[in-house]
Amino acid sequence: MEQYVIKGGAPLVGDVEIGGAKNAALGILAASTMTDETVLIENVPDVRDTKVMMQAMESIGVIIDHIDRHTIKVNGRNIRSQIVDGDYIKRIRASYYLIGALLGKYKSAEVTLPGGCNIGTRPIDQHLKGFKALGAKDAGVVGGGMIVAHADHLKGAHIYLDMVTVGATINLMLASVMAEGQTIIENAAKEPHVVDVANFLNCMGANIKGAGTDVIRIKGVERLHGTEYTIIPDQIEAGTFMFAAAVTKGDVTVRNVIPKHLESISAKLIEIGCEIEESDDAVRVVATGRLDHTHVKTLPYPGFPTDMQPQITVALGLATGTSIVTESIFENRFKYVDELIRMGANIKVESSTAIIEGVDKYTGAGITAPDLRAGAALVIAALAADGYTTVDDIRYIERGYEDFDTKLRNLGAMIEKVDNDRDIQKFKLRVG
Repeated sequence: MEQYVIKGGAPLVGDVEIGGAKNAALGILAASTMTDETVLIENVPDVRDTKVMMQAMESIGVIIDHIDRHTIKVNGRNIRSQIVDGDYIKRIRASYYLIGALLGKYKSAEVTLPGGCNIGTRPIDQHLKGFKALGAKDAGVVGGGMIVAHADHLKGAHIYLDMVTVGATINLMLASVMAEGQTIIENAAKEPHVVDVANFLNCMGANIKGAGTDVIRIKGVERLHGTEYTIIPDQIEAGTFMFAAAVTKGDVTVRNVIPKHLESISAKLIEIGCEIEESDDAVRVVATGRLDHTHVKTLPYPGFPTDMQPQITVALGLATGTSIVTESIFENRFKYVDELIRMGANIKVESSTAIIEGVDKYTGAGITAPDLRAGAALVIAALAADGYTTVDDIRYIERGYEDFDTKLRNLGAMIEKVDNDRDIQKFKLRVG
């Protein structure tokens, strides 16, 4: 099994190019199946989640032409089935977007229950509630672990989400863009990738207004058409490299970003003692001394992202004094803390709160990535640690980070992907 071997202690310095937003790409890929015309999508991140989504699309007859590594053409004219199953689709959470897309286009969908990282309870009740309001009276989970939704016709509805949920917001946009009449989604998620999916659908001829606010209004159209579209930069990949600069006392400029999407991240970095410089499409992070303590609570956008919680916890583990991190989105998102403690962190988790007493340093150890974002955060910890660290289960990290080790090496990190003990020893001999 592949793993990362890392020698810590080198500050990260230089420029890093941020790829397309994984979470936007998954919704946009599903949406691209809703027209019989060809869609060109640029800035598609080459990560495991997007590959699995495209595999699922091709399994039902979607034609995908890979122009280059990050550009594809999609044509959904010859979709032959509205049933998406197979073990591979269970690897990702966003497989459920195909329910909204297929229901919206064909009034019928059956998709295997989604998988993804085990970071807490992520029910689909708000999705099903919305599908039923639109006319899919039988929407639900049936034997064999399939989510089904069928309707004679779809009609616009007023849907109030009981909780802010990105997945349900996107899924209900997909299902309602060709429904008869107007749909109103209240208490909608406002994340940048929600806006990006809405913009993509509008480029295909949909009529969506209010994306980015908590009320989205959709007027159904008869059909969608082809378009060309470029996916926004990945907010979480950018934030990960920003915190990597902070933890290693580095100087990193993250390029191809939208600085406004990073405001909550930049604000916390400034609060803990980093210098931030913004330009039109780049953010520079400079850290020269020990970080300061702070308190942070994860919140829906524009609050501090739950997907950045492990990264800031790693940083605060090396800060002065006592910090408190409160997780308000997912209840099982501190599993990585045991791995950090093995590296010397002083962290106590009580329910949804981590109380962090800063230590002077981390020490290299053999650790395991429990999920996507925590895995990336543990790599950051290893970059700042004394000695060598091996990180197992990097398949989680590769779900959402393209060329993670390569980008880090280009910034001066001593990191290599290996699959046997001999290569680990070669790495140690080479870097000393």
